[in-house]
Amino acid sequence: MKTYTISELAREFQVTPRALRFYEDKGLLSPTRDGLNRVYSPRDRARLKLILQGKSVGFSLSDIREILDLYTFEGHRAQLKLSLKKSRDQIKNLEKQREDIEAALDTLHKGVKWTEEKLQELGPGAEVEQSARAYERVARAGLDDAHLDH
Repeated sequence: MKTYTISELAREFQVTPRALRFYEDKGLLSPTRDGLNRVYSPRDRARLKLILQGKSVGFSLSDIREILDLYTFEGHRAQLKLSLKKSRDQIKNLEKQREDIEAALDTLHKGVKWTEEKLQELGPGAEVEQSARAYERVARAGLDDAHLDH
C-alpha cells in the first residue's frame, strides 16, 4: 500500500504541514505513526482532497466532518445524499451572496458616477487653486533669486 509523508501531501495539495496537523487535531485525518513521523494512507489522502474541496466551496469544517463521518459509519450512499443536500444548500447561499455583491457593486458604481459628475460640475476645487498659488510663489521666488544673482 502506498503511503505518504506530511511533506509529500503538503506539497501535492499546496497546504502547509501545519494545516495537515490541524485537520488531524480536528479528527478529520488519522495518520499512523512511524516513530515521530506521521504516515498518511490513501484513505487520508482521499479525505484531505475532500476536505480541501469542501473548504473551497465554503463548507464549514463541521459540515465536512459530517460528510466524512457518514462514509465511515453508514456507507457511501448516505454520504452522497448528505453531500448532495449540503451542496445544494451551499449553492443557494453563494447565489444569494452573489446577488448581494452585485447589488452593492451597482450601488457603488452609481455613487461613483454621481460623485464624478458633481465634481465635474463644480470644476477645479480650492485645492487646485491653492496648488497653483503655491507653485506661483515658488516660481516667483526662484525668479527673484535668479534676478538677484545677476
